[in-house]
Amino acid sequence: MKLKLHALSGAIALLTITCFWTSTALVELFGTHAQIAQVKTAILYGMALLIPAMATAGVTGAALGKAWRLPEVAAKSARMKMIAANGLLILLPSAVFLAIRANAGQFDTLFYVVQALELLAGATNITLLTLNLRAGLALRRRRSARGR
Repeated sequence: MKLKLHALSGAIALLTITCFWTSTALVELFGTHAQIAQVKTAILYGMALLIPAMATAGVTGAALGKAWRLPEVAAKSARMKMIAANGLLILLPSAVFLAIRANAGQFDTLFYVVQALELLAGATNITLLTLNLRAGLALRRRRSARGR
């Protein structure tokens, strides 16, 4: 059950961040200021899904990996720490800042600098989560092969 919860929460986290990133990029390229404000507000509401999914993936991953002494597990754990730090120190504060500024109609240089930082940090987390997904699938295949 723990394995399924880990996989589901990790998938939800990856899909949510990818949705946030894609929505932001598309609305910045093709949307109006009002649409940008809507997306920024929706992303804040989406944190109610993302934060528990990330926490669940981290907790279940730590519990599942505790018995394994493999470099792949250590790498997943190290990536998860980077993902969490990136999310808490850059992505969450940026999301709040950008939503406030967008809803106030303040689309100035600072808004776009923070927006660029948020897109870079988001792309980093998408990459790291994808690497963790691939490593998790490889570990699952390895576990299945050992059980035969």
